[in-house]
Amino acid sequence: MQVHFFAAARSAAGTAQLSVPLAQLSSATLGALVEHLGQSLEGTTPSGLTLAQVMEQCSFLVNGARSDAQATLQDADRVDVLPPFAGG
Repeated sequence: MQVHFFAAARSAAGTAQLSVPLAQLSSATLGALVEHLGQSLEGTTPSGLTLAQVMEQCSFLVNGARSDAQATLQDADRVDVLPPFAGG
């Protein structure tokens, strides 16, 4: 699946997107993907937050729909990692 990172998540991940095969996850769920990403990507934001810390506050979209940790994933899915945004 394709994982796209935005804002602080992009900074901590060190990339805007990456591909993650389902075979790398402990289960085919969003929660397993978040756990995998938090353990495998070791970058930080300029303020020192790890990706795992940033993702604790993120919203996740799977194929454009807001999803929770129990959401089932497929190899062809797109997952967007969206930290809280400020603006008006």
